[in-house]
This record gives sequence, structure tokens and C-alpha cells, in this order.
Amino acid sequence: MSGGRATRFALATFVAWTVARQLQVGPLHGPLTGPLFGKVAYWVVIVGASLIVLWRARTVRGAERWGWGLIGTGALLWSLADVYWTLFLATQAEIPVPSVSDAGYLAMYPLVAAGLVVLLRAQLRKVSRALWVDGFTAALAVGSLSAAVVMQTVWDTLGGNVAGVLTNLAYPIGDLLLLGVVIAVWAVRGWQIDRTWGLLAAAIIAFWVADSNYLVAVANDTYSYPSAFDGGWTACIVLFALAAWQHPSRAAARQDPGAIRLTAWPAAFAGLGLTVLVVAALLHLNPVAVALAALSLAAVLLRLVVSLRDNAAMLKASQAEALTDALTGLRNRRALMRDLDERLEAGIPSLLALFDLDGFKAYNDAFGHPAGDALLARLGRKLAAFAGPGGGAYRMGGDEFCVLLDAGATDIQARTAATALADSGDGFAVRASYGAVSLPAETAEAGEALRLVDQRMYARKNSGRTSARRQSTDVLLRALAERDPDLGDHLSGVAVLAEAVARRLGLDDDAVEEVRHAAALHDVGKMAIPDAILNKPGPLDDAEWAFIRRHTLIGERIVAAAPALKHVAELVRASHERWDGAGYPDALAAEEIPLGARIVSVCDSFDAMTGDRPYRAGMDDAAALAELQRCAGTQFDPDVVEAFAQAWSARDADAVAA
Repeated sequence: MSGGRATRFALATFVAWTVARQLQVGPLHGPLTGPLFGKVAYWVVIVGASLIVLWRARTVRGAERWGWGLIGTGALLWSLADVYWTLFLATQAEIPVPSVSDAGYLAMYPLVAAGLVVLLRAQLRKVSRALWVDGFTAALAVGSLSAAVVMQTVWDTLGGNVAGVLTNLAYPIGDLLLLGVVIAVWAVRGWQIDRTWGLLAAAIIAFWVADSNYLVAVANDTYSYPSAFDGGWTACIVLFALAAWQHPSRAAARQDPGAIRLTAWPAAFAGLGLTVLVVAALLHLNPVAVALAALSLAAVLLRLVVSLRDNAAMLKASQAEALTDALTGLRNRRALMRDLDERLEAGIPSLLALFDLDGFKAYNDAFGHPAGDALLARLGRKLAAFAGPGGGAYRMGGDEFCVLLDAGATDIQARTAATALADSGDGFAVRASYGAVSLPAETAEAGEALRLVDQRMYARKNSGRTSARRQSTDVLLRALAERDPDLGDHLSGVAVLAEAVARRLGLDDDAVEEVRHAAALHDVGKMAIPDAILNKPGPLDDAEWAFIRRHTLIGERIVAAAPALKHVAELVRASHERWDGAGYPDALAAEEIPLGARIVSVCDSFDAMTGDRPYRAGMDDAAALAELQRCAGTQFDPDVVEAFAQAWSARDADAVAA
């Protein structure tokens, strides 16, 4: 039989024996003799269950090993002490106090209490201060009740030598310790327990019931063996073993147990402590009960202080969070509006500058959103360092930032701040466009200031972007025209058509501009193709076609050399792909092909079909349009062909009207 199966079998046997023995003592009123219920069987169960707990400590790692080791050691010492009591002390006419058995019995209390605490710390990641205080309150209140009921009886019968008095007091105090730890664990775990802790709690409560009954009965000279309550001691050791072999729980304490749990249980235990104090005022109770009850109320006051401090800290944190951008740590738009209002109300001269990152979308697309977030955080730190303690740096959301600078700052400082938001590396370049407004010289209203600065920023952004693209495109088109004037005319015609189709499809101005540039540059790679192939009067052979198909890759490399045309280069590469996936260079299909490239493909084909070539005459417009529609769904995107037909019809109508 494997170790695990043997352990489960032993546990099941011990549980069954404990239940059967309790029935024997209780309803059946049978004797505790013989091989089944005699002393040897009893010793096997309690010692065996203790060893099972220690075996569990051997099989686990970390702090839990120490926890179960302490609990198992405590249970084993108690069990051995009980064996010694039965063999050597029970039959004596006068039993010495303290005895060897007392040492074993009493050792259990601190060892088990320490083991419970170690297990709790091992299984909980974090516990709020409020729950710790709730635990102390509950433990003190229950302890005061137990002291008032159980210890009072023992207290009233104290006498004899000092060692004997201390020994007799140690038992109810030990019971208070264990009961208090269990109640405290319940509170610290957010007023909830799992199966392991439920069994441990049941074990401690069973032990406390048995011990309390025994202490009271002995103090009143009414105890007789066997008592129906004695089974609590055996049950405690067996329940320890059962708890040790449950699956460990590593769930964090419930930090937000809900309004009812959060208030009802602490209030109930506080009321319990208050009740004990009221009874103590009317009756004569022992000082331990009074002290514990008083301490429980003091813990309630401490809980109030902790709650107030936690609430104040939470309020402060929530206020800071409401004004802080989580990603960059900069102040957010709400903080900017607050600071703007304060400065404008006080009439403090300031410079407000707004920034929008150019190239950030391309960076995000190329390197992914986590890398984009890291870049934003890095740029935010650079902007905050530029603003310094006398200014404020803000993230407005997305890739927009803002600075609010003190009096004396000029547009030069705004331009310098824009450089703090620049970064570049292998395959990317991020810059910032900006707009600035002087306050309160240009406006004394926060909303108007943001409108002005936003307007100026986008005016500069669009101007700079268009200029860079246009200049780069013009340079390449001039080179094409110088080499092949006919090719330059073809590209210009395609660009006009592509722009009309892009607008018909509802693309925004920036996307329309990219499509126009891609259409104008889609054949720029043909500058690297020999004239003999480009102007060959007859059909091309396979080798010549392979040469031709390289021109999109060459064109991509040429266009991508201009950072402002990075996205245009991607469209140039895909401009000869086909809707059915039979195009080149990547054999993309359907919507895998960028929309701009699909537009260029349709417009290029129409212009090529209607233009004259060395080896054939061009088609008329109607025939070319019919050919596009015939190839829609195979070579061309059907939606783009439809948009092209509409744009061409509108163009014809405009020509007739003119």
C-alpha cells in the first residue's frame, strides 16, 4: 500500500474509532475496555494521529513545514503526557502538581498556537491592518467570556503551593490562548475559512469544550471518568491530522468582505466584551476576564483609529489617482484644467504648449503596444525632466502631451520641449508637433486656451507632414520624369484616379494623401529595370517577368528611404498583389492587401489598359472599365472596382457639364 493510501486509511480508521468511542460513552453507555475501546486502542489513535501530522510536516516545504511540525509536536507531547498519566499517575492516591504529565499537556498550548500563526503567515500574502485589529478584538472578547465562565470556577478554588496554583491557572489560560488564536485567524481571513482552517477550528473548539468541562467539574469535585465531553481531546488530535492532509489553501485574505461582515462581526465581539465588563460591575469576576474585556474595547478604539487613517490614505490615493496618468505618472487632463483655472484666476503669466507625436502609430504597429507604452512612459519622464519643478508636464491621452511653463517661457521653450518628446532607433523615428499659447495675454479662459493650442498644433503637424511627403515625392517623380517622361505621365494619371477613388471610399484626408503618393510612386522601382525590358515590343519571357516583378521591392526600398513616406512604401510594395492571391511579391489575398494598395492596383490597371504601348494600342474607356468589372473578385477588390466606376462616371459628368 502506498504512503498516501496508507495515510488515508489510517485517518478514516481514526475518525471511525473516535465516533464509535463517543457513541460507546454517550448513548450506548458501554465500558471503555477490551481491544477495541481499551487504553491501548486509545493510545494508538492519539499517538498515531499526532505522527500523521508530523509526517505531513515532512512532506511539505517552506513555512508550512514549520507550522505543521509545531502542531504535530504539540499534539504528540500532549498524547505522550496522557499515556504517562494513565500508566503512572492515575492510580496514585495523591497526584503531584505539577507533574511530568503537566509539562507535556501544557507544552501543547504554545506549540499549537505558534503553529497556527506560522500556517496563517505562510498561506496569506497580505492582510490589512484593520483585519489584524479585528482579530485581536475577537480573540480578546471571546477570551474574556471564557475567562468569566471557566476560569472563574478555577479561580475560586485556587489554593496550595505556588507551583500548583500556577499549574492550575495555566490550563484555562492555555485554552484561552488557543481559542483566541482560532477566532483571530477567522477575523484575519476576512471572516471566512476554508476546509483546512475549518477542521483546525473544530479541533480547537472540541479541545476547549473538553478542557473547560474537565476544569469546571474538577473544581466543583463532580468529575467522573469517562465523561461524554472527554472525547473532545481525542477528536482534537484526529482533526489536526485531517486538517494537515487537506489541500493547502494559498488564497489571500478577503480584504473586502462586504459591509455586513466588515461591521457585524467586529460589533458583535465588541458587544461581547462590553457585556463581560457590565457583568463584572455587577458580580465579582476574576481580573483576567475583566482585563481581557477591557482590552477588547481598547482594540475597538484602535480599530476606529486604523479605519480613519486607512480611509484618509485611500482618499488621498484616490485623489492623486484621479489627477495622475497611470501609464506615465504625469498629471492628466483633469489636473491640467485645475492648474489652468488656478493660474488664470490668479493672473499668473504662463505658456501652454500641446504636443502630438508624429510616427508613434507606425512605432506601435511595428513593435507592438507594450513597446509603445514603454516609449510613452520614457518620453513622459523626459518631458517631466524638461518642465522641472517650476512647470508642469501632462499626458492628455493617447500620444498627446502638454506642458504648462512659468512666465518668461517663449515659443523657443515649447520647441525645445518638443525635442524631449523625440526618439529614434533602428527602423523608427518619433517626433512631436506642437502648438503654444501665451496666458493670459492671448486668452484668460482654460477652454479657449486648449482650443487655440490644439488648433495651432494640428496646423503645424499637417503642414510639416504634407511638406515632407510632398518634397520627397516630388524628388522621386522628377527623377522618373527625367529617365522616362511617358512613365512619369502614367504615374501622374494613376495618382489623380487613385485620389478620386480613395475619397469615394470615405478615407480621411491623411489616408487619401498616402494613397495619392503611393499611386504616384508605385512604379518608381522601374528605374532599376533596363530599358530593353521596359520597352520590349513583344511579350516578355519568364526571366524578364522575374526581373519586372522585382520592381515593387526595389520601389519599397527607394520610397522607405524618406521617413515621411514609410507607410507609402508599404503600399508601393503591395501595389501589384491580386485579390485572389496570385499577385506579387508576397502573394497576399483579399483584405490582407492594404486598401490603399488595392486602390492603386485598380487605377494602375485602368490607366495601363487605356494607354498605348510599343506592342499594342490602348483600349477605349468603356472596354477598360468592363475589363475591370470582369476581373472584380479575382484580380481586383470588387468594392474598389465599384468605387472606381462611380468616380469615373462622376468625372465624365463633370467633363460634359464643363
